[in-house]
Amino acid sequence: MSLAGSHIAVTGASSGIGLATAQLLARRGAKVSLIARRKEALEEAAANIGKHAAGFAADVGDKDQLEAALDAAAAHFGPITGLFANAGATGGFTPAVDFPADTFDETIRVNLTSVFWAIQKVLPAMIEAQRGAILVTGSLGSKRGMAMNPAYVASKHGVLGLVRAIAVEMAPHGIRANCVLPGFIRTEALERIPAEQRSQIENRVPQRRMGSADELAEVAAFLLSDAASHVTGQDWAVDGGVLESIEV
Repeated sequence: MSLAGSHIAVTGASSGIGLATAQLLARRGAKVSLIARRKEALEEAAANIGKHAAGFAADVGDKDQLEAALDAAAAHFGPITGLFANAGATGGFTPAVDFPADTFDETIRVNLTSVFWAIQKVLPAMIEAQRGAILVTGSLGSKRGMAMNPAYVASKHGVLGLVRAIAVEMAPHGIRANCVLPGFIRTEALERIPAEQRSQIENRVPQRRMGSADELAEVAAFLLSDAASHVTGQDWAVDGGVLESIEV
């Protein structure tokens, strides 16, 4: 599953799933452009990966910043042949009747609209090359409802629909689009949860454990590689069986 010759841009790349995937992509031979808000963490991550990685700081919720970062990435490593749109916001947990309008708008902008901006930006070069791979981070919330989180669930349902639309339209151009659905993955945020609560989460997973960012990265790398050349328009859960259980 070599990625030699590829240039893949990863958003939300300074930690967690994004960082683990960027590291694996580079090990598989890709040139990797890391995009995230935290400049210092981003530069450290890129430096640790090595010469085939570079960081470009941007808030993906700001269209101008996102497009400037993608332009800078293309200028540095050449045309982008793969996009992993991974950055996202949780949206917070508030009953629907009290959910703040500004939080709703911001969550939709970061989790859905910015993904469209990024896809729209990289498509022309992919169409010209007649090849490309797009992967978007969805969620269990892309397939299930979750109480008190209407903005997040709406945004994650939305990105799955967006991926399906892009997959169908771009298939004749040799461009694939897929959506990876993380379950309960051990990230910095989950590690801060008290041990008792983590145990409760693990008990809800049929495998009785949370997944790792490295496990998700393996699936992401596959879907971004030519090994998945006949896979497009799909949602791929990495969740230890949660979506096949009765409730999330």
